[in-house]
Amino acid sequence: MTRPNLDDDYIVCDRNGIIENRHLIHAAVVDSNGKLLFSIGNPSRLTLIRSSVKPAQALAVAESGAFQKYGFEEKDIALCCASHSSEEGHISRARSMLAKSGCDESHLRCGGHPALTPQMNNAWIKSGFVATPVFSNCSGKHAAFLAAAKAIGRSTDGYHQLEHPIQQRVKEIVEDLTGLSPDEVKWGVDGCNMAAPAVPLQSLAVLNAEFANAADLVAQGGDVSPRRREMARIFNAMSSYPEMVGGEGRFCTLLMKAFNGHLIGKVGADACYGIGVRASHVPKRLGIDGPIGIAVKVEDGNMDVLYAAVAELLDRLDLGTKEMRSVLDGFHYKTILNTAGVVTGEYAFPFLLKMEV
Repeated sequence: MTRPNLDDDYIVCDRNGIIENRHLIHAAVVDSNGKLLFSIGNPSRLTLIRSSVKPAQALAVAESGAFQKYGFEEKDIALCCASHSSEEGHISRARSMLAKSGCDESHLRCGGHPALTPQMNNAWIKSGFVATPVFSNCSGKHAAFLAAAKAIGRSTDGYHQLEHPIQQRVKEIVEDLTGLSPDEVKWGVDGCNMAAPAVPLQSLAVLNAEFANAADLVAQGGDVSPRRREMARIFNAMSSYPEMVGGEGRFCTLLMKAFNGHLIGKVGADACYGIGVRASHVPKRLGIDGPIGIAVKVEDGNMDVLYAAVAELLDRLDLGTKEMRSVLDGFHYKTILNTAGVVTGEYAFPFLLKMEV
């Protein structure tokens, strides 16, 4: 496939009309069959999808039997998929998940870090608090994997490493849902110290379309596989409890609240994002009969630019209603302020959304 000039694929940051930065954007939009429908930049870019893979990781936990064995609730499942803000509700639930499987914070192999929101960080600094592993934005996922390791009768030692049997199940799920061979999926280590896959960006969109499709099929009451039922449960847990997936004022939370159960969205560190949209909120004018998956990556890892790009893409695709999308205006039409609070610039979106043929 011949790609157009990448000058068509950026978001511009200007200062008083002077171009200061250009941020390359890559995106892929696929249907439920994995067909590429729209793209920006290089939809095949090999991308470490980081925390945007969490729904697939949660599926490995579900299929281990841990959710049933340890009585995990829907909010627990949502926290399993979270990059949370370390709010009290997140931490208390992560501790509860650990207790349900007979584990505690000492078993976690993620580290503590500054909170993902300035408000929480400021509170910690004022009180002299130093975050421990349970305050990691990924503590829900780690607590879930400890339970999953025990549910399959394996040691919790090394539960976070690719060689562990529970991570091998994640590997198989990623390959199965994306249709990629083992050689096509690369593996690194995420910021929370757990194995993380790298796939062509389009494959992250495929993965999200699979979850949206499962939610649709189960809602229709059809005879679906146990795997699809678990995928629908994960989709519904995330979209029903979006405050557990992110937190107050966070992009993922606001997006899923606005779409009221018809969409999941999950950020990954260093500016990648995955979205699965159920068929009911895909405009008929796009000519798509069914759910879609979306994946976005900002080349330089800028998170503010990522959120602006995702919001702009939702607008261009006309997903949901204008009122739903307006909830994201603070991320979409972001102004740039200096230290005196003076507006010095803004983002512009000259990138082209290309229809694939």
